[in-house]
Amino acid sequence: MAFTKNIGQVDRALRFALGALLVLLAVTGTVGLWGYIGAIFLVTATISFCPLYRLVGLKTCRAC
Repeated sequence: MAFTKNIGQVDRALRFALGALLVLLAVTGTVGLWGYIGAIFLVTATISFCPLYRLVGLKTCRAC
């Protein structure tokens, strides 16, 4: 399944940083299980596609 990219570079970097932080905090037990929601941020940053952005018609990349 092919996805059209809709996440720009700055958005990707922020998603990756936030996702990694949340997962790290969840693994260490600092936050509850909800911290694993950071995995969603990691996946969307990796594939440069956010389904929610598609639903609302938002794109944060310049050339896509």
